[in-house]
Amino acid sequence: MLKNKEYVDLVTGDIYKHRTYYMGLVDKNNKLNFYDGDLRVVDPNGKEFAKFKGQDYLNHIGEHVEPWNYMKFCFLKNVGWKGFTDGEDSGIYRVAPLARLNAADGMATPLAQEAYEKMYEILGGKPVHNTLAFNWARLIETLYASEEMLELARDPELTSPDIVNLPTETPKEGIGVVEAPRGTLFHHYQTDEKGILTKVNLIVATGNNMAPMVMSVEKAAKSLIHKGEVSDGILNMIEMAFRAYDPCMACGTHFLPGRMPLEVNVYDSKGNLAKKLQR
Repeated sequence: MLKNKEYVDLVTGDIYKHRTYYMGLVDKNNKLNFYDGDLRVVDPNGKEFAKFKGQDYLNHIGEHVEPWNYMKFCFLKNVGWKGFTDGEDSGIYRVAPLARLNAADGMATPLAQEAYEKMYEILGGKPVHNTLAFNWARLIETLYASEEMLELARDPELTSPDIVNLPTETPKEGIGVVEAPRGTLFHHYQTDEKGILTKVNLIVATGNNMAPMVMSVEKAAKSLIHKGEVSDGILNMIEMAFRAYDPCMACGTHFLPGRMPLEVNVYDSKGNLAKKLQR
């Protein structure tokens, strides 16, 4: 793909670019980790902004609500919600493959590290703000996962009989965080004395990424649509803006069965309602 100048120009151009904060799990050496470690946040310049344990997520992450969306919009509390804007003054951050690579200082396996260095060399250094580079980062993470699986397969702990932690008391609250393929995933549960859930809060990758996803769609649409003409090709290019995040609206809204009610209002350049679509 790097030999295709048109595609490279698209990846590195301004249509699919946003300067945001980035979040991802890292190990003690600030190398990328999927299952354990601290959450590290870097600012749009790549400087470390925060580092915290998963159980402290409520001290760092807020959720903003808009009346026109079933999703919540996550933001960094220590910056604040400033609307759908880029830059250091905006509390919007991103998760998922590219965000993890931006937040880490490198990969924990040799082949993935080599691919990591190549990507940043070609794209002009860290952090990379080009949304379409999420796809490139996914390939690097796949390579890392493959190397890591080989290491785990040789780990004697995998054949250890000590595989269950038996509870010694009734649980009251639990918070966990992992890096799912599409981004950082928070699970927070509270229970009563019978172990019945009384409160649940889930922040999934799509929720973390929802604000920048909206920004990406808007920017792509404004950059590509001219004189109201929208071809299938343009629609595909706009779709690229949010497909790069690998969104799951069922996960993000915590609603799986049935079909989500949907209403779309289309306005012309003067703000007049031109069309209404409903499901």
